[in-house]
Amino acid sequence: MSILGIENVGSYVPETRISNYERKAQFAIDDHFIEEKIGVHRVSRKSPEEETSDLCLSAYADLETRSGLRREEVEALVVVTQNPDYAIPHTSALVHGRLGLPESCACFDISLGCSGFVYGLSVVTAFMAANGMKKGVLITADPYSKVVNPDDKNTALLFGDAAGATLISTTPVFVPGRYTFGTMGSEFDKLIARDGELYMNGRAVFNFAAKTIPPDIEKMARRNDIAIADIDRFLLHQGSKIIVETIARKLGVPLSKVPFAICGFGNSCASTIPLLLQSELADPAVKTIALSGFGVGLSWASGLLRRVA
Repeated sequence: MSILGIENVGSYVPETRISNYERKAQFAIDDHFIEEKIGVHRVSRKSPEEETSDLCLSAYADLETRSGLRREEVEALVVVTQNPDYAIPHTSALVHGRLGLPESCACFDISLGCSGFVYGLSVVTAFMAANGMKKGVLITADPYSKVVNPDDKNTALLFGDAAGATLISTTPVFVPGRYTFGTMGSEFDKLIARDGELYMNGRAVFNFAAKTIPPDIEKMARRNDIAIADIDRFLLHQGSKIIVETIARKLGVPLSKVPFAICGFGNSCASTIPLLLQSELADPAVKTIALSGFGVGLSWASGLLRRVA
């Protein structure tokens, strides 16, 4: 039986940027807050004419360019989003139609936020394996600009729009191992959109991530029979700079193994991990990667990737 895993990753980040430095007076913040706390210098914003499906299409186009994927080969298309074009139908159906994918292609959405890429990777590879599929695409696209209040310090300075498109195939570069998952549903209201506006209790979300994620990554490593010290890279959801650095410190791993790369576009929810992964695919020195997504729900998921090519 063929092994399924990640062959390539495409991405899309809209060109429009809003500078956090230009909003220091509005939000009563300083350079230290921007650079050392949130770590986001600018946030990306889709144009008013762009919809979630447009972001999906742009990421898919980049994946096609990078991988040579032919549309007639795609047997499954899954979109992770909580900010779809419409409540009905699912965004993956719109993307399917606009790409002209085969009618035999399975399409569905996954309604998850910051943990969505890791959950989605597990779901898609299992779904494809169960049905004998060889090529599928996992797209993450959650433009929070749809729900962010531009005058809310807790969200407007942090969230940016982006999308990722990951090719899952039987000719992978990285193969996933075993996962860990979790949900703290009693705390659902700490990151929530009410009446179309996002609300975040930043302190509560930080405390959740700092307390929950390091032991979960350690648990995941044990499930995959690998020591934390032997993992080459830790691709953590880019919640903020202080969250990423706190998790790294609690794990006892150097920051050189834990990239933080959202300074120029912001926290793009489920897309932060695939955007990080894109640069790791071409580095043969990176043999093992720990993934961990966490946030809205409050939910989390961690997994391990091993290089096979």
